[in-house]
Amino acid sequence: MSDPGGSQSRRAVTILMADDDEEDRALTRDALAESQAADGLRFVVDGQDLMDYLRREGAYGAGGLEAPRPGIILLDLNMPRKNGREALAEIRADASLRRIPVVVLTTSRDERDVTCSYELGANSVITKPSTFSGLVDAMRAWSRYWFETAALP
Repeated sequence: MSDPGGSQSRRAVTILMADDDEEDRALTRDALAESQAADGLRFVVDGQDLMDYLRREGAYGAGGLEAPRPGIILLDLNMPRKNGREALAEIRADASLRRIPVVVLTTSRDERDVTCSYELGANSVITKPSTFSGLVDAMRAWSRYWFETAALP
């Protein structure tokens, strides 16, 4: 039940964002901060880095960088080394990772990308708004749904 101010307490959830564009990462970080959902935000720069993080390999292996298990993944589709589609397919094929919700956050407006994302097992697809205020609104709605309404595994 919410308090009179309309806010609810949220459990701490690590959000892992995979995006190769530094400016997009910064804008999303700022939008999540504006929507009060930036606690525990982590970044990886491409699909291979994402899989290394999730599997605690490479830089995230023994003695490497801290890699808390994400409660949710924000995934860009178009990245170098391993794109978001390839990473999503690997996540859904791995029994230890497949329960992590994956939300595709992309600039693509191509219907094929939306269809492909859902076919590969994305939980949601969000097309990035063209303005910062639009991104803040989208992240506010997204965080309200995922952290106040939905039950995360």
